[in-house]
Amino acid sequence: MYLLMIVALMFVLPVASVLIEHALAGGVDIVLLIGKWFVFWAGGIRLLLAGVRQVARPAFTARTIFESDDPATQKVVQELGFGNLSLGLISVLVLLRPDFMLPAAIATGLFYGLAGFKHVGNTGKNSHELAATVSDLFVFAVFAGVVIDRLAVGAF
Repeated sequence: MYLLMIVALMFVLPVASVLIEHALAGGVDIVLLIGKWFVFWAGGIRLLLAGVRQVARPAFTARTIFESDDPATQKVVQELGFGNLSLGLISVLVLLRPDFMLPAAIATGLFYGLAGFKHVGNTGKNSHELAATVSDLFVFAVFAGVVIDRLAVGAF
């Protein structure tokens, strides 16, 4: 279930949303659509769901990602959840405030990139951490491309 959710929220749903809006709207800047829908799904919905789970059930993330049953780890996971909720909320609001796309892509992209590169250095990854590593770095690359494009064309 975890892997299915990761693939759906961080690839399938954003790509489908880009293709549908591009087909319906026509002539819309494709990079803008990629930024909008990846920020919404991968930055917004994904991080909101992760944040809710981490705040409500920190033991799940502590066990499945960090392989720890230490109660102190659960406190840190809850704080991670607060950050995920915050980034997720700003990212979801991109549908109401398109001008949030670039700042959300910068903030969530940096978060995903730093987390992904940290995971890379971990040895003995379980399947959940491997999925987190690959998806984090994939979204970081997408967001980096969007940010570079937006800055290059002067579309802040």
